[in-house]
Amino acid sequence: MDKNLKGIQFLQEGNVEKAIQMFAEAIEENPHDAVGYVNFANVLISVGELQRAEQFLKRAIEIDDKASAAYYSYGNLYFNKELYDQAAGMFEKALAIGPESNDLQYMLGMCFVNLGRNELSLPYLQRSVELNGEDMEARFQYALSLARCGLYDEAITQLEIVVKTEPDHADANYNLGVAHITAHDDVKIAQTYFQKTLDIQPNHLLAGNGIKLVEQLSEEKGQ
Repeated sequence: MDKNLKGIQFLQEGNVEKAIQMFAEAIEENPHDAVGYVNFANVLISVGELQRAEQFLKRAIEIDDKASAAYYSYGNLYFNKELYDQAAGMFEKALAIGPESNDLQYMLGMCFVNLGRNELSLPYLQRSVELNGEDMEARFQYALSLARCGLYDEAITQLEIVVKTEPDHADANYNLGVAHITAHDDVKIAQTYFQKTLDIQPNHLLAGNGIKLVEQLSEEKGQ
């Protein structure tokens, strides 16, 4: 088996030392192949050695400036440093080169979420969900961005899919409660979702506050 593939296999198994060994040997045997440098960088990113990882990614791009995987990994590196503008730039380069992927679209969307640009995050998160409808984290984040943009009914639709697929997703249940009370002033449905959240996660502070809020609103309405 190719040493890059062996290294990836070791990494998936959690054997970081063996993975590093395989990628180091792959680089030694093929010093002009960008793949080994990208793989080595990914291991370093996974263990928090971001400065070393950056050197390998720079080398990968020097060897092949069309190495989409190198830009994607560079984006992850910047994202981990909370440098979201730079991360978005790297992810956009990866997307321009291709291929398109659910993960790439998701990470681009999350860059804009962290930059407070929810309107820019929407198309990327939506595309991520289109590419992989089973990715519930992407769908959940897409729903949150919809809600932040005031598109509550669309957010409710997405959150309902999440809780149907993952009934114990506490934050999805909580945000369904928020969306129903914000968009439709529906105190009873909101209370149901807040209580479900607390059943799943008893220490969910926001849901606890939500319960108090709906009880207060119910009293004011005489319900």
